[in-house]
Amino acid sequence: MAVPADAFPWHPGPWTLDEVIALPEDNGQRVELIDGTLVVSPSPTPTHQRVLQLLIVALLNTVPPELEVLPGVNAVLGQQRRLLIPDLVVTNRPGHTDLYFTGDQIVLAAEILSPSTRAYDRILKRQLYAEAGIGYYLVVDPAPATPPLATLLRLDGEDYREDVRSTDGLLRIERPFPIEVDLGAGR
Repeated sequence: MAVPADAFPWHPGPWTLDEVIALPEDNGQRVELIDGTLVVSPSPTPTHQRVLQLLIVALLNTVPPELEVLPGVNAVLGQQRRLLIPDLVVTNRPGHTDLYFTGDQIVLAAEILSPSTRAYDRILKRQLYAEAGIGYYLVVDPAPATPPLATLLRLDGEDYREDVRSTDGLLRIERPFPIEVDLGAGR
């Protein structure tokens, strides 16, 4: 999806966190900041949103009270040079009202792959979440011909290692908290 020429003001040089946060709230696209560069993604597809809804419902019924599940929040990482918007986070700051969360406030970040964000989510976001010290990264691939495949990665040193993978759309994890979700139920 192309971004209209007037969607963003002319901007000389790198963007700052303050400038990105000052942009209009909803232009139908997801705007993220990585080291001074804007990354713009189209709005999610209905399939993406159905998978997200299944995850939210499962997590809301499972996470302990000291954690909170939130979709599409601002995550500021890397000395405020990076602003990412995970599809879903589990945070250790329930009731938090600030404009964004930092890496140490996020227990789990989840991304649902889309055709336009597949490489970005699987490679770059994985690296940035690991650098920020986010303990768990859940990647869900809602491939059209099969039940969605979910992979929970656990931070091990400076990178993630696979901890759990769904089977036939069923995701069962024990940590950071027990959860079971049938990702194929929304199809």
